[in-house]
Amino acid sequence: MFSLSAALYLSAIIFCIGIYGVLARRNILVVLMSLELMLNAVNLALVSFGRVYAQAGQPGEHAGQIFALMVLAVAAAEAAIGLSLLLVIWRKWRTIDVRDLCRMNG
Repeated sequence: MFSLSAALYLSAIIFCIGIYGVLARRNILVVLMSLELMLNAVNLALVSFGRVYAQAGQPGEHAGQIFALMVLAVAAAEAAIGLSLLLVIWRKWRTIDVRDLCRMNG
């Protein structure tokens, strides 16, 4: 049977792994992948809440899935913009290290 608490614990663990990746890594590509991991953790939580809401038999039972689709659209836009910025940064400075980019001017 479906357990909301287990899904939320898993979502929290995945989200924490994503936060660690954003804060501890120096490579922009790894940071973008960690952001995607965090968005997927949010999707898991939204779908879990949506399933519990649907089991209660209340109207609007697909709200969690609809919000998850919105988050997926935002994640796709973030990936496209992030990778295009990554390509521009690589072409200009030949590095994708966040700490090196913070020291550069111009």
